[in-house]
Amino acid sequence: MTVASNVKQCLVTIKGIESQLSSLAFNSLDQEAKAAFHDTALTIGTIKKDLQYRILELERQEPQYKGS
Repeated sequence: MTVASNVKQCLVTIKGIESQLSSLAFNSLDQEAKAAFHDTALTIGTIKKDLQYRILELERQEPQYKGS
């Protein structure tokens, strides 16, 4: 598996985690837990953006990885 494939798979995983955390924040009755899930989802969102940027950089540097 190439580096680009690994980064893209990591992005898919991160998106799933972000979605689960958002769902937990929405469904939690405990305000403290709701805030913790929300804050963590925001942090994961930042990581997701960083990975998306890294994928663009990989595709720019190595065109054969584009779209795979």
